[in-house]
Amino acid sequence: MVWKILACIAIGYLIGGVNGAILISRLKMHEDVREKGSGNAGLTNFLRSYGGWATLLVVLIDFGKTILACWLATLLLPEDKPLATMIAGAATQIGHIFPVYFGFHGGKGVLCSAAVALMLDWKIFLIAISVFILIFFLTRFVSLGSILGVIAFSVLAVIFYFDRPLIWGLVVLMALIVIVLHRANISRLLHGKERKTYFHKYKNERAGN
Repeated sequence: MVWKILACIAIGYLIGGVNGAILISRLKMHEDVREKGSGNAGLTNFLRSYGGWATLLVVLIDFGKTILACWLATLLLPEDKPLATMIAGAATQIGHIFPVYFGFHGGKGVLCSAAVALMLDWKIFLIAISVFILIFFLTRFVSLGSILGVIAFSVLAVIFYFDRPLIWGLVVLMALIVIVLHRANISRLLHGKERKTYFHKYKNERAGN
């Protein structure tokens, strides 16, 4: 059992280190997204910096890698798939934030959290992603939507897996990590200085002025 858990952690971390924003910015734009905008290797900074269809590739890579890691973990630990999903999912988030392949400087793990929610329970995912979408379209603040989305994920995990504290405990841990990494965004939100995000690069450039 112990070696299976360690294997789930290793798989999650190593796969999580494959950062979509860094890969696409280097391969397609011949730049490093971490040298643009906020300096974060995440979806929002990539969208603001480059826009276009390449952003979808980032989503596919970061969302897909988490699903892959969780799925492989369930094959290793089929007797407890929810636990396997959460262990690998949390490790994937850590790998995304601190990628061993890219100098331990990655993103904030929001897409990873969303993918873990889907793998854990599709009902939890639908509710949490709906919270994110609603908040984003009402405010255009990705950060606020992300924070409230992971909080919703945590609350729902406690409700759905109340008798499995290790499961919802890992969800809460993932949510806390996301919130802590958004502390600068929270400060800007409180001071009315947070930047809004749009799907078009031109609008993002205007929003940044």
